[in-house]
Amino acid sequence: MMDYIFCPIAADRFIMESSLKYAGIINDTLVTTGKSNLKGIHLLWNMVDRREKTVLYDRYDKVIAGMGLEVLKTCLPDSKRFRKEGPEEGDRPPFRSTLLPPDKALSKGSGIDALTEEILGIVKR
Repeated sequence: MMDYIFCPIAADRFIMESSLKYAGIINDTLVTTGKSNLKGIHLLWNMVDRREKTVLYDRYDKVIAGMGLEVLKTCLPDSKRFRKEGPEEGDRPPFRSTLLPPDKALSKGSGIDALTEEILGIVKR
């Protein structure tokens, strides 16, 4: 009963092969055929190293577009703070939590706010 799927991708050959195969099958068998309630599948660049954002991403974007899939404009950077399980010193709020929103100071530069706005724009159409 989902309306949308948001699938993270990273510029790693194994991740891309797996993610594109998954997204392609979902798109071709459920979204475009109308055999489900899915309105769309959107890919999201994750773990983007800004120093390496080069022609490789443009090439992947062309392949993805050729498959009839969409990539969100927002990219999530590769950051160590995404890998931390909780506060190290006990007095800092957790950044990664499934229950609590990220602390405003810690979320700067993470792309979380922009991603939230972009996803809301899609689901509210």
